[in-house]
Amino acid sequence: MHNSIPSPVPPFDEAAFPEDPYRANAGESHLPFVGPLSARSLDPATEEPDRRDMDECDACRTPDEGYVWVADRWRVRATRRPTGLPVVLALESRPHLDLGDLPNLLAAELGVMTVRLEKAIRSLPGVAQVHVQRWEDGNSHLRLWFLGRPTGRRELWGPYLRAWDDVLPPVPEDEWRNRLGIVAAWLADFGGRAVVDPPRFNWQELSELSATELPLSPDGAEAE
Repeated sequence: MHNSIPSPVPPFDEAAFPEDPYRANAGESHLPFVGPLSARSLDPATEEPDRRDMDECDACRTPDEGYVWVADRWRVRATRRPTGLPVVLALESRPHLDLGDLPNLLAAELGVMTVRLEKAIRSLPGVAQVHVQRWEDGNSHLRLWFLGRPTGRRELWGPYLRAWDDVLPPVPEDEWRNRLGIVAAWLADFGGRAVVDPPRFNWQELSELSATELPLSPDGAEAE
């Protein structure tokens, strides 16, 4: 005979909560494609490959010079070239560890680093929101992706931002490099080392401003 145990979860009221947060902004208006689409059929299930091979790990083989910012236990890398989004960065642990294998110290630091990098990217001009994602099925080295969503682009809301990154034209390389430098400098303020230089002002262009472009004083005369 089984005893009846009341569920600690209250009954779900679909009328009060009509939208599943998991499916928010996942409709057709947010897809980067138009026209009829058909779903692919899945191949037969196969045995999962071994993901623990460090010899073929890209993160382990890449020197610090291939990153944007580095520290004793963490590194931040960018895509190899500009993409359709303002900036896409990845946070990686320096030791070869997967998410569930992090010791307590690195697990605690992961939370701090995630918030810190998200704030750095969200502070960039033209970035309204940052999507944080993890889809590493190729190896067991921890890598979290941070995708900066452009300001004012409502179509890019939701789970398809990664697909939009492949569809949109690449951003100008100089703007992209400037963003990398700003993020690297932001992180270096808390420690570690910025590998990418911060953006520099073009002082030659500033010096070529004509006198008519100088600000006026309250009495209407040009400021000296």
